[in-house]
Parts: sequence; structure tokens; C-alpha cells
Amino acid sequence: MAYFAHTLENEPESEWQILEDHLNNVSELAARHAKAFQSEDWGRLLGLLHDIGKYRSEFQDKLIYQSNRRVDHKGVGAKLAWDTLGQEGQLLAYCVAGHHGGLPNYGYTQADNGIPLRDILDNAIPLPKEVPASMQLQNISPPSLPFQPKDPFQISFFTRMLFSALVDADFLDTERFMDPKRHAIRNFGPPLEKLLLYLNNTLDKFASQGKVNRLRQEILERCRENALLEPGMFTLTVPTGGGKTLSSMAFALEHAQRFGHRRIIYVIPYTSIIEQNAKVFREIFPPGSVIEHHSNFDESSFSEDKDQFGVGLRHRLACENWDAPVVVTTNVQFFESLYAAKPSRCRKLHNLAGSVIILDEAQMLPIEYLKPCLRALEELTVNYQTSVVLCTATQPALRKREEFKHGLEGVREIAPDPKRMHREFTRTYLDDAGTLALKDVAELVRKKEQVLCIVNTRDRAGDLFALVQEESGARHLSALMCPAHRSRKLEEIKKALRKGVPCRVISTQLVEAGVDISFPEVIREMAGLDSIAQAAGRCNREGELKELGRVTVFTPEEGLVSCFKQAAGSAQSTLRHYGQDPFDPAAVEHFFSETYWLQDTYLDSQNILGEFKVRAAKWSFRDVAKRFKLIKNIMRPVLIPFNSTAEQLIEQLRFASLPGGILRKLQHYTVQIYPYQLEALDKAAAIDYIDGSYPVLIDPELYTFEQGLKIPKEPKDPAGFIC
Repeated sequence: MAYFAHTLENEPESEWQILEDHLNNVSELAARHAKAFQSEDWGRLLGLLHDIGKYRSEFQDKLIYQSNRRVDHKGVGAKLAWDTLGQEGQLLAYCVAGHHGGLPNYGYTQADNGIPLRDILDNAIPLPKEVPASMQLQNISPPSLPFQPKDPFQISFFTRMLFSALVDADFLDTERFMDPKRHAIRNFGPPLEKLLLYLNNTLDKFASQGKVNRLRQEILERCRENALLEPGMFTLTVPTGGGKTLSSMAFALEHAQRFGHRRIIYVIPYTSIIEQNAKVFREIFPPGSVIEHHSNFDESSFSEDKDQFGVGLRHRLACENWDAPVVVTTNVQFFESLYAAKPSRCRKLHNLAGSVIILDEAQMLPIEYLKPCLRALEELTVNYQTSVVLCTATQPALRKREEFKHGLEGVREIAPDPKRMHREFTRTYLDDAGTLALKDVAELVRKKEQVLCIVNTRDRAGDLFALVQEESGARHLSALMCPAHRSRKLEEIKKALRKGVPCRVISTQLVEAGVDISFPEVIREMAGLDSIAQAAGRCNREGELKELGRVTVFTPEEGLVSCFKQAAGSAQSTLRHYGQDPFDPAAVEHFFSETYWLQDTYLDSQNILGEFKVRAAKWSFRDVAKRFKLIKNIMRPVLIPFNSTAEQLIEQLRFASLPGGILRKLQHYTVQIYPYQLEALDKAAAIDYIDGSYPVLIDPELYTFEQGLKIPKEPKDPAGFIC
């Protein structure tokens, strides 16, 4: 009898996918994926094992008669690997057992109701007799590891990479059979060699007049020279305004061409600026080169219609597994995927092998997860032919040393001498105003015609703006504005600055990174030294002033919000030691040494690495995935009818059968808020739910052009998280 892997609705059995074909296809595709980390034999064996349980007559009956009966098929291959292939088989068993539901825990799971691997193995049946001899599974032997492991973490990481190779291969072959039209849309895009030509053509047009531009050109040339260094771990320490975005991309493309890397992955900490950086790359590179992977909504539905940015189904398919030349993504998406368990989050991991990863604003690595983040980056460079660039204006003290044993080894700087660059790029000086009440800060803002004042929270920004909003040129920037609104505000601000007319801006820290604006004076609420340095980067950015620009810091009389106190305390300590030049590399080293080295017990607050110290492969993948969440307070998007375009999209969403394309366009008209704030809007009858899932603001009084979304008075977040 014929054994099938997949059926087609309303099609005869002659059109169904033969099981042996599917196993062989997945085997070869998984081998191709795993080749990037010298593990072809592992991938090939996984492909044969993953669905071998479908040779069970009970499973075939389920397919043929469309039964809803649950018949386990993954346990067969997992048990065969575990029982016959020794320690190597244990790794394969995790992958096979989890290829639908996700990598399991070995034993009891706290994360969800997932079935532990131990139970899957106990309940699995032996290899069915129906398995054809051509599969040659009766005499399989374990493959050898492609590296000599020094600890269990490396083995667990290798298991994730194998799992990624398998589940992506399984997805792709199933898609190729079930939906060949959709599968045919997949296309990697132009080769990196072509992208390098486009980038060089763009860079050749840049001006070289003026001191700042000459320094940027020097940084660019040094990055190009250092692209010849052997792959590994790098830092790019460039003062704010030094052109690190394009210099790092030039390094990455030159480095990739020299050493055969397959793609560039550009990781950004803020969703508020990711689209801006992706736009820069899209303007340089040809269509199909860049995918931008972040989302306010879960795009489980797809549309072939292209949106206003020319991004259609191919882009969304490439986001599934990062099969594109340039991937622009977020810290959350990148690092959470490295410790994920679900197949949908893990599909992309094998494509990290043989890539160049640029971490923009590397000082924004989350402190509570710093150890597992650094360990994963280290592993990618050591065993997966990946180069990592830690790109920042204030390089954190992440190198390994006696005081910081968890730091990175073998890190090489690719920019010119950071100390000299700091001196050459000095465009500001710092003035500590001490403790000030909010009304006194407002008075400082009133005294200046063009000034940017940055505070730590949305609430404080709103309160301060209320005190100065009657002043000429007063403007507000906040994450309570939808992205389209913020973009319009920024254009207004840039225009006012160019014209030299009054421009008094109150903002949260969203303006500190990736926003190309320059004020003659900046005021900053006390925060971490890295944040203060970023704020200073919005002052006299092009060196246009005859004198140094003034950056004033203050400590609010009303008190610092709790989540800023530790970093602010370290910054105040640094200012006491290095008041004359608080942005000197030695001062920055002092700040981060207090932030990292003295907080050792908090650098893996969820004991992520502790779960992978067990040598017997009795790991807890699902529990780790649940605990490794960079954003603990999940925010909810509210759709804002900001203009006629937004109103039309919201109306289309009400009647859409495939909402994915519309939702992507609506990301430009959403505001992210905390659940308790959404509840306050709901209680005030200010929102409506489309299809029961998508909240849309229906009270126009609660959204203004001056301040964005106004949350009705509500109790503070019960979890105490109000940053």
C-alpha cells in the first residue's frame, strides 16, 4: 500500500504526497541548512527520522478517512534516536519530538501543558515494520559533532540549531507540496557582492568637506580596512553622529565578500527607529534586498497585495526564516529567538550561521539577561562561522577581565582610536544642574528659543509639556503618538531648526537614538550615562555652533522612577569622578563597570544558563523560552484613526478575510500601551474591538496633535512598571 505524508483536499490519492518523498526531501533540505555549521549528516538523519511514525497504519487511517483522532507520529523517530544512537541520539530526539509543538522539556514542564520528552519516549511505539528498506533506518549510526564541546551549553545550543534546520526544512517541503504558488514566491534576493557595489556608489557621493565629514570618512575607511580581519567578535566605537550605521554596513559587506558570509543581520534595540534604519538601507539597495522583521500584530494571515512600501508576500515569507540578504530586526526578536522553543520562532536560527551580525546600540543589551545574551553571541562566533559587531557610541565594558569573567574574549576594535575620536568629535559640554522641580525645568525651557528637553517617562513628558505648551514653538514627542504622527512632528522640528525659529521640544528618550536632529542646547533628566551621551548626540550634532553645545542634566525633585535609579546612580558616581569630561572612554568604562561588574548576580536573573549545565541532556527548553522575555510587560497596540488613510485602512480591516496586509500598513497608525491603560480606555468607552481582536480608538477627544493619545485617569500599573 502507499503511505502518505500529506493530503490535498478534494484531490484523489494519486495527487497526495508520498511519505518517502517527503522524508527524502526534508532530509536533503535539512542537510543543506545544517551545512552552514558543518552538520550535514545530522540534518540528513533528522529529515528521515522526523515523520517516520507516519508509517503507522493508524496514522494512515487518520489521513485517508480525515479522522480527528490523535495519533502520535513524532515519538517513533525520537525513541529510535534515543534508544540506539547514544548521547548524539538524545539531541536528535529533542528535535524530532518537538518538530510540531516545539522543543520540549525533558521532564515536568512549568511553562505550559506541553508533553515532556520523557513521556513521549515512554509512550512511543517501536519503529513500524512497514518502514521500507530503502529508508535504511535499521542500521543507522550516530554522526559526530562538528566541534569539541567544552560544556553542556554548547550542546544545547547545537540542538537548537539542528532543530531550526529540521523545522524550516519541514515547513518548506510541506509548503512546496501544499501551496506551490506561494512557495514559488520565495526568493533570496540579490547577492551580497551586488549590494556592496550599491553601497559604495552611495558612499562615494557623500560630502567630505568639514571636520565632522572628514572624521566620518576616516571611520569608514578604517572599517573597510579592518574587514580583512579574520571572522569573530568586533567592536565599532564611534561617537554619536560618526556615521556608524553605514560604516558598519560597509564593514559587514566587505567582510562577507572576503570570508563568504551569507547575509547581514542588523539588530536594533528600539522599534521606534527600526523602520528609519530599514528605510536608509532600502534607499541604497535594490528591491528585494532588505526585510524588516518586527510586528505590532501577529501576521498569521498573508496577502499577495503589495503595501505602500512595495512590501508584499515575499517579504513576509522571508521574515519566517530570515532567508534574505539583509535582515533588520529588534533585540527582542533576535535574542528571544535564540532561546525560543516554538518552531515558528526557531526556523530562522540556522540562517544565523555564516552571517555578519551588527548589534546597533550594543549598550542596550538587557542587564538581567546579559550573561545568556553574551554567551549566545560568543557561541555563534566560535562554532557557527558568524562575525558579530558591537556597534555603539559608548562601548560598554563587556570584554573579559579579572573583574568580569563573563565578558567576551578576542574582541577587536574596527574604528580608529576611540580616545582620539572622542576628542575630535567633542561638540558639547555637560552641566549638572543638581536637583530641580519640574516647574524649574520648565523655566529653563522657556529661557531658550531652541532647546530639546528629554525626560524618562511618558507621564513626566506630558506634565512638563503642560507647563510650556503656551510658549512659542513648543512641541511634544512621545511614544503615545503613532509612528506616522511622530514622523510628521520630526519633520516640523527639523524645519523649524533649519529656519532658526523658536522650537522648544519636550520628549521621552525615544528621540535619543537614530533620530538625526541637532539642537543648540539639550536638557536631560538624570539617567544612565549611555542615555545622557545619546541625548548629547542631539546637540551641535554637525559641529555647526562656534562654541561647544550645552547639555544640562538634572535630578527631578519629584524623584526618579524606580527602574532608572540604578543606572542614574552609576551615572552620578561617574560625574563625581569625571566631571570635566564625563564622556571620555575612561568615564564610560567606569559607568559600565558599576552597571555590569558590580551587578553580577543580576546578569542572569532568570537562571537561563543554569538550565543548561546538566550533562545528561535533561534540559528544560520550554521553561527557558517562557522565562527569556526581554519585555515582561507585554504592550497592546491601539489603532488610531490619525488621518484619512488610517480611517480607510481601519474600515477595510472590519471586512477583511485576510487582514495581514492591512495590519502591516496600520502599524504606522498604532500606539503601544500597557494592558492596564487599555483597560482604562475600555472602561471609558473610548475603544471598539474589530473582530474581537484589534482595539481602535473611537473617542476623538482622547487623541490630539499636540500630545497624542491621552489615557483616562487610572490607577498606576498594578505591577508597578510605569517606565
